[in-house]
Amino acid sequence: MSSHAVLPEGKPHPADFTPKDNPAFILYDKLKTGYEEQPIPELGPDEVLVEIKKTGICGSDVHFYNTGAMGLVALEEPMCLGHESAGILVQLGANGVVGKGALQLGDKVALEPGVTCRMCTDCRGGCYQICEHMVFAAYPPSRGGTLQRYYKLPADLVYKLPESVGLEYGAMMEPLSVAVHAVANKGNMKTGMNVLMFGAGPVGLLSMGVAKGLGGNRIIAVDINKDRLNFAKGYAATDIYIPIKQNEQETRPQYSVRAAADLLLSMGIPARGPGSIDLVVDATGAEVCIQIGLNAVKPGGTHVQTGFGPPDIQIPMFRIITNEITIKGGWRYGNGDYPLAIDLVNRGLVNLEPLLTHTFKFKDALEAFQITKEGKDKNGKFVIKCVIDGPE
Repeated sequence: MSSHAVLPEGKPHPADFTPKDNPAFILYDKLKTGYEEQPIPELGPDEVLVEIKKTGICGSDVHFYNTGAMGLVALEEPMCLGHESAGILVQLGANGVVGKGALQLGDKVALEPGVTCRMCTDCRGGCYQICEHMVFAAYPPSRGGTLQRYYKLPADLVYKLPESVGLEYGAMMEPLSVAVHAVANKGNMKTGMNVLMFGAGPVGLLSMGVAKGLGGNRIIAVDINKDRLNFAKGYAATDIYIPIKQNEQETRPQYSVRAAADLLLSMGIPARGPGSIDLVVDATGAEVCIQIGLNAVKPGGTHVQTGFGPPDIQIPMFRIITNEITIKGGWRYGNGDYPLAIDLVNRGLVNLEPLLTHTFKFKDALEAFQITKEGKDKNGKFVIKCVIDGPE
């Protein structure tokens, strides 16, 4: 996790902080939003207050906006949206927590928006992302998202941004950390590996960027949207592939075997040995994509599932067992993912600029959600990542 915050010499004491108002963008029910004034958060002794300057829209935000639910989690009361954010550190708790490389008031920071218990076996074992007591921004039962002026969180969940990284890209560290977790952490990415990536949306593209930044050999993007694939080819993918059509007489498992074989043949990729697929990352959650990936990965290869889809699906279990394929879930991000994400951007190994296609004022947050939902703006430009400014 990050460096802790310290109250620097000559900086204002927390008691001297004079807050502004705290407007928030609220989801009341599916497709029903508005603005409300929220109380200024009161800090615990080891917490910090960030004035939010930029917030990205995530797929989960859009799911909640569009349906009032995300997977098995449903909206039960009004909730402030947003969790991909960056801002300015404006207040420290009473302890002014001291640590190496300490943060200072006025620093640009990225936020890790999930607070855990820190006491369970998962937290203490280094897997805090699966803590059963996790309170995550804009994810019920939490009501507090980051689409408001002020947001508080523990000091060690704030990460200082380098001078070279703007706040708009700081807001993209959260989804980039998801990609880092899937590719580097769970996928154990190594230089020279061949990666098959399903889905050319934000997380898929970021995962391709991470694979490229970590020295991937071939990075094959799979999607049904030709525009997104063309973008992926210009961004980080070495190859692109649109799956063949399923025949009427085929079952889905039969089709998946045929589609995987066609993918490998058309790309000139062997089924095993040198040049084969080492790692599959699925950001779609679609059963057919998962099946194709599991049929395409080499014996002894790894499949990382980071995209959500139906809660129960059919997979080729016989092939998984007899070829010792490893399947891993990739849930959000964990220990070390944020620092690596920031480092990759700071060193120029991952370029976030092409992915930021649209920006909006806070007062126009609803429009940002609407075009993200549609996938294109009113001029027909397709949407990858929208970022919303903080309140003026």
